[in-house]
Amino acid sequence: MTPPTTTTPTTVLASREGGVTTITIDRPEKLNALNYATIDALMNVLDRVEADEETRAVILTGSGRRAFSAGADIGDLAASIAGGVDQALREVVRRGQGLTRRIETFPKPIIVAVNGLAYGGGCEITEAAPLAVAAEHATFAKPEITLGFPPPFGGSQRLPRIAGRKRALEMILTGDPIDARRAYELGLVNRVVPADDLLGAARELAERILRHAPSAVSACLAAVTRGVNVPIDEGLAVEASWFAVTVPTDGVASGLRRFLDRPRG
Repeated sequence: MTPPTTTTPTTVLASREGGVTTITIDRPEKLNALNYATIDALMNVLDRVEADEETRAVILTGSGRRAFSAGADIGDLAASIAGGVDQALREVVRRGQGLTRRIETFPKPIIVAVNGLAYGGGCEITEAAPLAVAAEHATFAKPEITLGFPPPFGGSQRLPRIAGRKRALEMILTGDPIDARRAYELGLVNRVVPADDLLGAARELAERILRHAPSAVSACLAAVTRGVNVPIDEGLAVEASWFAVTVPTDGVASGLRRFLDRPRG
């Protein structure tokens, strides 16, 4: 992947610096709303980034300072709903859940850098990502109820698992926004930083992960993602299977060698 890289249409930008690729949703005039073309472009970029051996971590952010993403583009959504249930399920739910599932199960760590409001689908992307850093002025909301339907990109399922049922339902049933500090308290983001430090903080987190073997990072991501919502015995089996995957890797061999050869005081 040669930086900088641009997709067509140019609503999603991607550039790599070292082992970190930054993906930017680039519709600032629409508060980076997720129309269908943008969702499809994001999926295409993620496919390319997964195949890029030089990329070991991803930062996902929005263009400008006002919004990470205002969520689904209402024009596209309204047209799909007007076409009836089957069309709405196919174009809204399947596409939106496909994106958040792709982010959730991506084999390289995705760090969302929330640079402004994260409403609807923008909040759902944040929920799906394994890690997130928010600017101090960022806000989060689940406003789908004001349009008459529940969150369709996975937000009715992931947020309760992150924040707990009652706290999630307060957001989902009221549609009211919360600030970045409250999002941190709920476990929706890992850190809150000044806006000018946002991408630097996300990059610093990525670099801390890049110290470790890619095979170990992928195994940890998969073990947690697959195991977190199953009974503990099933989860332990998932953990064992991913441990087995890493046993013959160079990452294990070099990690053990470094430990065993370290200077002893």
